[in-house]
Amino acid sequence: MKRLFKNMLPYWKSVLIILLLLMLKAAGDLALPEYTSNIIDTGIINSGVEHILPTKITESSFENAELFMTETEIEHFEEVYESDGDCYSLTITDEKTLDELDDEFIIPIMMDYALSKKSSEEFKDMVPEELTGMPMDNPQAMAMVKEKLLEIRKEAEKEINKIGKDTLMSTGVAFAVEKSEEANVDVDTIQTDYLWSAGLKMLLAALIVALAEITVGFFASRVGAGIGMNLRRKVFRNVVGYSNNEIDKFSTASLITRTTNDVQQVQNMSIMVLRMALYAPIIGIGGVIKVFNTGASMAWVIGLGVLLITGVMGVLMAIAMPKFKIMQTLVDRINLVAREILTGIPVIRAFKREEKEEQRFDEANVALTKNMLFTNRVMTFLSPVMMLIMNGISVLVVWVASGFISEGTMQVGEMTAFITYAMQIVMSFLVLTMMSIMLPRAAVAANRIEEVIETESTLNNKENACDLPEGAGVVEFKNVSFKYQNAESNVIENISFCAKPGETTAIIGSTGSGKSTLVNLIPRLYDVTEGTITVDGKDIRDITMKSLREQIGYVPQKGILFSGTIESNIRFGNKNATDEEVEKSAQIAQATEFIESKYDKYNSPIAQGGSNVSGGQKQRLSIARAIAKKPKIYIFDDSFSALDMKTDADLRRALKENVKDSTVIIVAQRISTIMNAEQIIVLDEGKIAGMGTHKELLKNCEEYLEIAKSQLSASELEREVQ
Repeated sequence: MKRLFKNMLPYWKSVLIILLLLMLKAAGDLALPEYTSNIIDTGIINSGVEHILPTKITESSFENAELFMTETEIEHFEEVYESDGDCYSLTITDEKTLDELDDEFIIPIMMDYALSKKSSEEFKDMVPEELTGMPMDNPQAMAMVKEKLLEIRKEAEKEINKIGKDTLMSTGVAFAVEKSEEANVDVDTIQTDYLWSAGLKMLLAALIVALAEITVGFFASRVGAGIGMNLRRKVFRNVVGYSNNEIDKFSTASLITRTTNDVQQVQNMSIMVLRMALYAPIIGIGGVIKVFNTGASMAWVIGLGVLLITGVMGVLMAIAMPKFKIMQTLVDRINLVAREILTGIPVIRAFKREEKEEQRFDEANVALTKNMLFTNRVMTFLSPVMMLIMNGISVLVVWVASGFISEGTMQVGEMTAFITYAMQIVMSFLVLTMMSIMLPRAAVAANRIEEVIETESTLNNKENACDLPEGAGVVEFKNVSFKYQNAESNVIENISFCAKPGETTAIIGSTGSGKSTLVNLIPRLYDVTEGTITVDGKDIRDITMKSLREQIGYVPQKGILFSGTIESNIRFGNKNATDEEVEKSAQIAQATEFIESKYDKYNSPIAQGGSNVSGGQKQRLSIARAIAKKPKIYIFDDSFSALDMKTDADLRRALKENVKDSTVIIVAQRISTIMNAEQIIVLDEGKIAGMGTHKELLKNCEEYLEIAKSQLSASELEREVQ
């Protein structure tokens, strides 16, 4: 989570907007159950009437309503009504004041409504016997009746207090509806207006929720895409700056997986966190507040649901978590195997290893499949179990609420709202627990990405490194030794020589003698372990790598081309090269013949990795690319091996004529390629076995003589020695 939020920091403004929109969405979601409750309780059951005081009441009903009121209540009651012909109209419209009046008059109104439902005989039973024969317009009799009614009210209040407030309000509203109808008020219109009003509020709330959800999705997607873009950029930029040591440490397949699959995992999880994980606590806390505001004593039902869900998720996490943690490693493995097989298809076919390689891929594929099937099968239990728990909670709420409804402490609409709030709270906990299951895989991916980003290249510019000044391009090795990281012994040891401009320095030796390793030290693909390498007398470690490599035209042992055209590949090292320079480079590299034979010539497409050209053509284009750069130093690492003898000779002759002022270093296997070099270095097990010209080495170096004997005929060898 820490790294996920760290990646979101550059987008804090969007995250803040998302948070505000989620709060707005939660307000809408939490308002909808309340509107539903109001529609059921007020709009349908109470005919749209919200308060116990009728908006209009007849004169007789007005007087009867005062029967169970105290003098203070009567005075206040008459203040809120004004005479309107033979009726009285309510003058108060403020909702807060009306709520206060509901609390004040609920008891006398309920008593009056209950009295109105009694027969005349039942009423007489309530009046003292001594008053039955007295006329009711007698003040003394009325006073005694009033006193008796107040006594009845006092006794009744003891029982009324045991009745729920909702039942009292329902009785009071029934009074208001009845008296409004007596005063010719159109109650049906009131109900219709209320339902339309509540329905429009619900629609507005639903629209707000929908708009907020869409906007959150938009911003979350932008943030997620931005995080993915930034991570890919950081990983790629860091990997491009890696030395071969770091590439070997991670492996190419793993770096590809980290740049693609792992970044995708983090990107998707970021979107889910912004859209779901942030929303869950907001709606959960809001739901809890709403539940407590209902006043229903059913919080234990929600607690039970949360406890059950947490328990189920805990069990599933304990089972599935170990598998989630190794999933990315298995993805790495299948990526590695697939890459090796696809790259090596020609070799696999040549050695009839198709079945064996298919078996190797199947092993990696089956391991990943079993892992994913196990986790998916475990998670399939989640949906039915969650549905069972949630439906069980709904049934439990209805069962418990039915008792409260019968007691008058809850209404049907409130029960409906409570069920909705309970589902919202339970769903919020469900989302959080699901996030806790999915987060570990994203966390593993984030850690793998962070590992690549935080791993610095072992080859960096020194703080005081400077650009290479204009010079001739003299390369000198001084007692250079090198060993690979974690290796026990040196690959090359105590190498000293000087390669000068206008001369060709050739390096030859048996396979594994360290030839390629030696030339890889010049452009600082690796750093020397001991000794120094200088260019024009300056230690290459004191030169910025950009400046150093700008002076080097490097042709690797394996010709590498990039998707594009022939022209774009030749211009790869010098984007400002003119058309004439491109053609001249191709001509020197002996590539003109096959280029001109193509329909689009220099605009002919090159497939990824140069798969649509032959090995020899690939090498010649690689050489042309280095020549077009016009460097001071040329390094050819066994770059003529795929060329025939004639093309090899023509290319070396053209190089001799056109790069006279540059230092040329050639690694080769063939004697014929290097025999005219001004200086030949013979390597044997990482050490210099001999150094000199071709003829000098034939006389003085046993290792070189052995190589010559394996490649030259006896007559050629005899002629060369003489």
